[in-house]
Amino acid sequence: MKTTAVEEVTGICRDLLRIDTTNTGDPRTTVGERAAAEYVAERLGEVGIESEIHESAPTRANVFARIPGADRSRGALMLHGHLDVVPADASEWSVGPFSGEEKDGYLWGRGAIDMKDFDAMMLAVVRDWKRTGYVPPRDIVLMYTADEEAGMEFGSQWLVRNHRDAFEGVTEAIGEVGGYSFTVNDDLRLYLVQTAEKGLDWLRLNATGRPGHGSFVHDDNAITNLAEAVSRVGRHRFPTVLTPTVRTFLEQISEALGVELDPDKPEEVIAKLGPIANLIGATVRNTANPTRLEAGYKDNVIPGRASATIDCRTLPGHADAFLAELRELIGPGVDIEHISQQTAVETGFDGALVEAMSDALKAEDPAARTIPYMMSGGTDAKAFSTLGIRCFGFAPLKLPADLAFSSLFHGIDERVPVEGLEFGVRVLDRLLRNS
Repeated sequence: MKTTAVEEVTGICRDLLRIDTTNTGDPRTTVGERAAAEYVAERLGEVGIESEIHESAPTRANVFARIPGADRSRGALMLHGHLDVVPADASEWSVGPFSGEEKDGYLWGRGAIDMKDFDAMMLAVVRDWKRTGYVPPRDIVLMYTADEEAGMEFGSQWLVRNHRDAFEGVTEAIGEVGGYSFTVNDDLRLYLVQTAEKGLDWLRLNATGRPGHGSFVHDDNAITNLAEAVSRVGRHRFPTVLTPTVRTFLEQISEALGVELDPDKPEEVIAKLGPIANLIGATVRNTANPTRLEAGYKDNVIPGRASATIDCRTLPGHADAFLAELRELIGPGVDIEHISQQTAVETGFDGALVEAMSDALKAEDPAARTIPYMMSGGTDAKAFSTLGIRCFGFAPLKLPADLAFSSLFHGIDERVPVEGLEFGVRVLDRLLRNS
């Protein structure tokens, strides 16, 4: 008897979770994605789907494949997922972070929702198609990437620079983070579709001063100069700005919750969002969070230089205004160095693909209603959108109402509901057949 996509998605996800693909951002300690890439290629090859593995650096592997559609004159649809995961400290987990353990109705492991669940859904659906002889209505491109968790330099950014032929004809793309449910009541579940994500700007602040002996009276200390600037940045609250995506989200969520939206005080509505409040709260303004400090080499020596890293996330269309405000906030005597810059992404919540998402969800969950939202973090869509590809976050999951979903991203005891995985496969299959 043939195995269906629903029947095998949990096993595929479990296999992927058991492959350690930790990305620390440091080549000396990053494991790399090669083993997971080989697993994906083997599972595709088993059913006759040809794929290519390309290493951007030793062990940093990307996989892509193209499944021809019935109408090859149409723009292709790309499904993309990254294979790397952030580090996990096993001492903090209740299960082994790379055990792929199944218990209490969940599949546990680092990457369970970020994003080996969708990696598994993609693989399960296309394997089922190949086994049954199904041909999708248009070309489907599969893209499994490296390095999404540390700037994408060895993954999507590298692919865009070095393998543009792989994206030939692609007009739309689906990846993380969207398509998950937010339960309003038994008769209404909102499924958040990502149509926008904030820009990323990792900055290094560098301050200088006069070095000297730690016992002297010293008025020009690099650490003091830097600390004052970092403190101002860390405590600053940037003004509220509602972009089109965020305004639409807040208007629709307010209507669903039966509350009034005050555009000048969106936090009043956001506070009612429970497990997704922290995710949405970061999308109504620019943010700048100090994340690292470095200075000195000896306890009794005042250093001549000190540096800090600031993680900045900017709203679409507001990067220049943000940087000007930040420079004024930092003040004189501290230089700004750009470590990594990636532009914000935003598209409209319209078109045939969006309608197909809604239809696929409602077919599997009559209480479903789709709603656009902005993600505060970043995804591979930042790289792919530079090619003119319209990118959406849609990795469908029907979630328990009480699950603190957003806290699981990069969190302890990351897990995905098994029923949610099976639901996601059914929705994804239905969507792709009607897109």
